[in-house]
Amino acid sequence: MSTQTDVMFPLQRVVVVGLGLIGGSFAKELKTQHLCVEVVGCSRSQTTRDKALELGLIDTAEGNLEAAVKGADLVLLAAPIGATEALLRKMAPALNGRTIVTDAGSVKGNVIAAAKTVFGEVPPWLIPGHPIAGSERSGVGAAKLDLYRDHRVILTPAPGADQTALETVTRIWQCMGAEVVTMDAEYHDAVLAATSHLPHLLAFSLVDTLSKEGENQQIFRYAAGGFRDFTRIASSDPTMWHDIFIANQQAILAAVDQFQQGLQRFRQAVEDQDSKAMLGAMTRAKVARDHFTKMLAKRAYSRTMTEKNIVFTARPGGVVNGSIRVPGDKSISHRSIMMGSLADGITEVFGFLEGEDSLATLQAFRDMGVTIEGPNKGHVKIYGVGINGLMPPPGPLYLGNSGTSMRLLSGLLSAQSFDVELTGDESLSKRPMGRVANPLREMGAAIETGDDGTPPIRIKGSQTLNAIDYKMPMASAQVKSCVLLAGLYAKGETRVTEPAPTRDHTERMLKGFGYPVQVDGATACVRGGGTLVATNIDVPADISSAAFFMVAASITPGADLLLEHVGINPTRIGVINILKAMGANLDVSNEREVGGEPVADIRVQYAPLKGIRVPQDQVPLAIDEFPVLFVAAACAEGTTILTGAEELRVKESDRIQVMADGLLALGVEADPTPDGVVIKGGPISGGRVESHGDHRIAMAFAVAALRSSGEIKINNCANVATSFPNFVELSRKVGMKLDVAEAGGSEDA
Repeated sequence: MSTQTDVMFPLQRVVVVGLGLIGGSFAKELKTQHLCVEVVGCSRSQTTRDKALELGLIDTAEGNLEAAVKGADLVLLAAPIGATEALLRKMAPALNGRTIVTDAGSVKGNVIAAAKTVFGEVPPWLIPGHPIAGSERSGVGAAKLDLYRDHRVILTPAPGADQTALETVTRIWQCMGAEVVTMDAEYHDAVLAATSHLPHLLAFSLVDTLSKEGENQQIFRYAAGGFRDFTRIASSDPTMWHDIFIANQQAILAAVDQFQQGLQRFRQAVEDQDSKAMLGAMTRAKVARDHFTKMLAKRAYSRTMTEKNIVFTARPGGVVNGSIRVPGDKSISHRSIMMGSLADGITEVFGFLEGEDSLATLQAFRDMGVTIEGPNKGHVKIYGVGINGLMPPPGPLYLGNSGTSMRLLSGLLSAQSFDVELTGDESLSKRPMGRVANPLREMGAAIETGDDGTPPIRIKGSQTLNAIDYKMPMASAQVKSCVLLAGLYAKGETRVTEPAPTRDHTERMLKGFGYPVQVDGATACVRGGGTLVATNIDVPADISSAAFFMVAASITPGADLLLEHVGINPTRIGVINILKAMGANLDVSNEREVGGEPVADIRVQYAPLKGIRVPQDQVPLAIDEFPVLFVAAACAEGTTILTGAEELRVKESDRIQVMADGLLALGVEADPTPDGVVIKGGPISGGRVESHGDHRIAMAFAVAALRSSGEIKINNCANVATSFPNFVELSRKVGMKLDVAEAGGSEDA
């Protein structure tokens, strides 16, 4: 049989077998968009064929299948799946190896089995497909344009499928506005059994069961909207669904068994009045349903940061005045979920940062069996399972863009009784993890990374950890925290000594949860075998987020801004110290302690800045704030020199190089060095810069526009949601001129 090589658009002759909703809508799109010269409709029913002609869905009607497909470029089988084998057998004499055949059935194993029965193999020109679209209406009169727009079409080509045939089918669905994905046929049937076939089976069964009740009229009369919405699909075509249940029998039975197990657990929880178990099931379900809704609306955070290019346009001439409270501290939000989950009792968190990174940590613990309510306006309620109470997750833990989540979880999970894999998005998958894997291996953990020390991280369970005395080669709060958290499970006393001070949120929070931590100068110690006791946590506003507005007010003439309830942990105040050294007018007042963390209000007024040599002892205390401090340096008189900051090269991006490139593009002299940068202050012009998907780079250049002579366009800003989900809103509130759009889309996307 020859290989398909010469099919081009528009196609000459396309045959649609079955002229109901799916086939009729496909035919209507073909004609409307002129995707082929002739659309042939094939149906056994003369009435259907006549109606299709009358509605203008097809050019030619044909009742004989063999005659219809002879010489066709493409055939779509949109008939009931139970008829697939018979249709292929009737078509076979007219197929010459150049006709592409695809279908629209929801069970792909059935199509493959039918092809093997008729042809002895899956022919290369056969591309099984399944459009995920439908309507309550059926029949030829239900055909509609745009049925497939913004819907997904799944193709399940066999390994030997002809690539031109696959490309042709893909392109024709894409022309109809569908998103086309490919998938293994067996996996497709298992997924659809759970997500489509099982819900239909349950709807049919529920309505049938209730209709037999003696008071069924009263039941249906007073049924609420939830019953109507859930059982709507029970009005679907029974014959079609009968065929689907037969064709996908094994996968559906497996889905039913899994559902029954979950239902029995829920029933037992209700019978036992087990609030924790019920809330666990319902909160997990709510989060999953909310995420599913976002995916349907194409609003889910992208697993690949380049999938959606959010562009910031920052215009000059803004002001910075008023008072604001930035979101909760990300570092503390992460740790509150981790320690609350491992504690005995219920922990309530207030001021939790509802950004993508923190939510990744929260979801990871949900996946490991922890019941967590919220977040709801920063309030989270965690039903702790105890230090040894985590359960195996159902699959790899996906941590998005969060390096903090991955590194700290590596320590926590290195002594659990189960195997686990930690994965992340494109950016996180390039970041070094050997720095946590190496000390964990010294403790006895069985941990694997990629060949170059990057994710995914695979951790083997049931390992015995032994305490170590670890002297860190470089300052890193994440590495220190990772080793200390592993130390909770190790035999003996784990000691970590850092070469320079880093943030100490882990030590403070462990003490807050009643776990003894000894700190002696640069060394922190924990002894394994203890327990954590639930507590309440009030998360301070994140100084890393506040830093963007500190710099914004410092560089804008006439600015006067109050930042409320900012965390001023001594290991985090490098940005304040550096700005003051540059001449900034910052006043720290109303100092107090909340949940073991110092907080204060910070008033910032404009003052001319001067270039400085950044003190090396301040570098670890401001490591996350340097992108916006580079902007302060660009606005200062004279030269600013940074050294000892090589850690910046392995963040979400190489922040030294990316910031230097962006400043150069805006006319600022910036000379990157291996461990820092030299920036000469001067005028900032407008232009276009690339954030490389790094949230702090994007926000830093938005601040730079306050002193630029023209607008600054910043590419790839979607990841701002990882740390500061309402950055744009607060920027506009204080007077900055910042617009947001999706590349190729509308403003404020």
